[in-house]
Amino acid sequence: MTRRLLLAAAAALVVTLPAAADEDLVSGVSQDVVEITSNYSGTDLTVFGAVEQPEETPGRDIVVVVRGPDARVTVRRKDRIAGIWINNARAQLVGMPSYYFLASTRPLKDIAPPDTLRRYDLGLDNLRPERALSDGSIDPYVRAMVRALGKQHLYVQNGSGVEMLSSTLFRVRVPVPAAVPRGSYNVQVYLFRDGNVVSAQSTPLFVDQTDFDRRLYAYAHDSPFSYGLSTVLMAVLLGWMSSFLFRRKA
Repeated sequence: MTRRLLLAAAAALVVTLPAAADEDLVSGVSQDVVEITSNYSGTDLTVFGAVEQPEETPGRDIVVVVRGPDARVTVRRKDRIAGIWINNARAQLVGMPSYYFLASTRPLKDIAPPDTLRRYDLGLDNLRPERALSDGSIDPYVRAMVRALGKQHLYVQNGSGVEMLSSTLFRVRVPVPAAVPRGSYNVQVYLFRDGNVVSAQSTPLFVDQTDFDRRLYAYAHDSPFSYGLSTVLMAVLLGWMSSFLFRRKA
């Protein structure tokens, strides 16, 4: 069973706990499909929700996580050998999310203890692959991957990203940059009370291409040799046509 299935099962069990009988969570997403076209430059989603039958006591927090499809990533380490920087050691990380966004009402360290955050993979510091192929410790490679995807805005953590509209209503703006991978995403919302998860809800989200862009994307991935050959032939044809037209004008 993959980590994503374990997290979904844990969220389902949390909803059935007796502690959630008095205080429950309802959430949704502004759109469940993001359509990628040739001129797509990014968009924003809104995750919204409410706490039903809230307890009128402090200590309640909301954490929203959007996790993209898992991927196999190869991270290489550069070493200086004979005065030249070259790729030396490497690690393969299997099961790391290709996109990870987290927003919370407060910094995570103020919401729950470290073991609880690790149990639910909450926070960039707690992301770990399902499997890893490496000669040594994978921690430096995981940190390098988090930094690299953070620069691409594919890994984001915002300790004050949950906007409380009232004592029970909340919303979160989720950026979906142009570089997001296609596939099935999972939107998870957690309700914390005094450092413990008392309710959780999971909503699927799909990022996919449409119409001609989708057919072209599928063709490029299903038949890479034919796609590469056709693009080369098209480039040659366009080059010949442009040279022919310019020669006639001259």
